[in-house]
Amino acid sequence: MNEERIWTAALVVIGDEILSGRTQDKNVAQIAAWLNVQGIRLAEVRVVSDRTEAIVEAVNSLRARNDYLFTTGGIGPTHDDITVDAIAEALGVAVEFHPQAMTVLERYYATRGGLTEARARMARVPAGAGLIVNKVSGAPGIHVENIFIMAGVPHITAGMLDALTGTLEGGRPVVSKTIGCWVAESEVADLLRDAEKTHAGVAIGSYPFFRDGRTGANFVVCSPDEALVDTCLANLTRALEAAGFAVVAEGI
Repeated sequence: MNEERIWTAALVVIGDEILSGRTQDKNVAQIAAWLNVQGIRLAEVRVVSDRTEAIVEAVNSLRARNDYLFTTGGIGPTHDDITVDAIAEALGVAVEFHPQAMTVLERYYATRGGLTEARARMARVPAGAGLIVNKVSGAPGIHVENIFIMAGVPHITAGMLDALTGTLEGGRPVVSKTIGCWVAESEVADLLRDAEKTHAGVAIGSYPFFRDGRTGANFVVCSPDEALVDTCLANLTRALEAAGFAVVAEGI
């Protein structure tokens, strides 16, 4: 039997404000969840500063070993928004003004003070790039080769993801289901390992917590095959109960 093709993506989060802690990133979770629905797995994430060399290195290394690369941040109108220039450098192409992006921006800013030189910077793209529709704030995202360049503001990113829905080739969506136990994960580590080993094609994640003076853990079973997830979850539940642990469906 042929092994199922697994499509992967990487994400580069760009911005000194993320690394300094001034801003908390919210895009990793929403992009990961969106990719799962598209049948694409987020394989790795890198956070880099607003430095051209850092962006170039991250883009070139991650795009080479994944089907898709997403970036967030650094595509605004100010001097420190250097993502477009850095990605153009990574690809070895020039930066140009995209005529459709200029039209979109002119229309958007017609009643908002007009298209200034700074605002026009948001129409700059690596040569040969296409656009990602942005219905939230006008300035479009950018698609070039296998790279998707998006805004850093989470609700704008969400809008761009919505515009991309159904346009990327992927596999089956990943299904995740959860059970929980009031148990230290170290007590059931061998049981979890055996369950994953005997159910080829699933991944089991263990997520411990301490709540109300008690130690517990939630166990998440993931696979593109929902029937396999259900079988593994049922067998894992029986094994936990046989070991004397009460299982909480859908997690604690």
